Amino acid sequence: MQLRTVTFVFTFIFACLTGNAQDLYTKNESVDIQNYVFGLHLNDASNQIKGETEVTVRFKEGMVPFALDLIQKTGEFGMEVTSVLENDSNASYTYTNNKINIVPKNSNDSVQTFTIKYQGVPERGLVIDTTKFGKRSFFGDNWPNLARHWLPSVDHPYDKASVEFRITAPEQYDVVATGKKIEESNLENGYKLTIYEEPAPVATKVMTIGVTEFASRVVDHVDNIEVSAWVYPQNRLEGFGDYTVAGDVLEYFIDHIGPYSYAKLANMQAKTQWGGLENAGTIAYFENSVTGNKTVEPLIAHEIAHQWFGNSATEKSWNHVWLSEGFATYFCILYLESEYGDERRKEELAIDKQQIFEYYRKNPAPIVDLTIKDPMKVLSTNTYQKGGWVLNMLRHKLGDGVFWEGIRNYYAKYQNSNVLTDDFRHVMEEVSGEDLKSFFEQWLFVKGHPQIKWNWDYSNGNINLNIQQLQDHHVFEFPLEIGVVKNGKLTIKTIELDQRNQNIQLESKDRPDSIVLDPNEWTLFEDMGKL
Repeated sequence: MQLRTVTFVFTFIFACLTGNAQDLYTKNESVDIQNYVFGLHLNDASNQIKGETEVTVRFKEGMVPFALDLIQKTGEFGMEVTSVLENDSNASYTYTNNKINIVPKNSNDSVQTFTIKYQGVPERGLVIDTTKFGKRSFFGDNWPNLARHWLPSVDHPYDKASVEFRITAPEQYDVVATGKKIEESNLENGYKLTIYEEPAPVATKVMTIGVTEFASRVVDHVDNIEVSAWVYPQNRLEGFGDYTVAGDVLEYFIDHIGPYSYAKLANMQAKTQWGGLENAGTIAYFENSVTGNKTVEPLIAHEIAHQWFGNSATEKSWNHVWLSEGFATYFCILYLESEYGDERRKEELAIDKQQIFEYYRKNPAPIVDLTIKDPMKVLSTNTYQKGGWVLNMLRHKLGDGVFWEGIRNYYAKYQNSNVLTDDFRHVMEEVSGEDLKSFFEQWLFVKGHPQIKWNWDYSNGNINLNIQQLQDHHVFEFPLEIGVVKNGKLTIKTIELDQRNQNIQLESKDRPDSIVLDPNEWTLFEDMGKL
């Protein structure tokens, strides 16, 4: 996902990496949701929806009570449950504190199906509004935990499930949703039934529907994956032109990371609180993303990168959301680098670096911040830009070949699964043969970054560098490339910094014209000026 304001835009012991993170959602590891079927009836007379949800549940350790999230009716908004069935008989349940608590009665089968019938007006999650052209619309906008406003579900990414949407809506509307379309039927009563089915497991945060008057076109096929654009009819030609690049982006990530997990890739102009929302296989982009100027490529690359990182390999705890947003940020940069060259990578990272420094001055916290309890607060410059910078440094530390091998292995191991930061570290250690504990600890679990003052002089065939780390809470250990400039030629030398104050000599037969620190944007540090 991209925040609209994002430009395209404490030390913990290392055991925290394995992490009992601060995420407070109560996980029921004895129960695994296998599949949702969300039947929804939408209308034009009111914003009330009627729902019938079938939830297929696998009980891992015998029959145990379990809960589904659903916001209860309070005043105008919320849902009323009219019945809950266990298989075909009435279930034993209570509905309190926005939870449907179900106590299974049938102990014969480890896999059972429960049906929840309900109705109400969602306050959030399903955005019922008008488009910028005044047309009525319904858009799923679940991130991070807003599915509970309209879909009875385990509304947390730790328990993913396959999903089917059965949408009954006035016949003039076009419907797109998570999954592949398997039916569109006119019901001859002024309504139309449209069914989409996604066999891959999906977190509720990235399940969606889009219902309004659309213009749609298939813009590409990549590895038998249909790539389409869904835009407002008034933006038809501009939108098709802007979103067509999605096919090139999809091909790049399949080639470099691994197989795509979902039934299709639809790109949808939508009402969303975000700049873009990476719904699995059905990405939502903010309404004004369509310009006809093809300026939306970085946003498209960011959201498509999420299909691998965040959607398929999904953070198990909200406090580890950098595994989603930091990855999408950097893999967008990698795509742009492949298209436009290394200068584009350096430009993007230089912009991000300044945003990291500005953010830190007001918010001195680490990327994996275990003090955060509210998932709405985990998104920040830390989890986006700084997370991306960590991957940039890891790539430079390991080299391109090892880095990409590690990324492919990581995705292969955790495709359609859940991860924590430690899982990623272990894979990269296995591939590289290196101990990466200190690297991960200092860049992800320690706040801040190196802030340095420095100077240099030249004498007796040596460049004498004096470097001080000014931050008082931690001494960072990191390699730093030194650019030696003579007669317009740049020579790179690498030094290792691991002390608060260091004096380093570099041999040079001639006095340099100038010295440049980190000319190729490989290390995150803040240059505080000359000593």
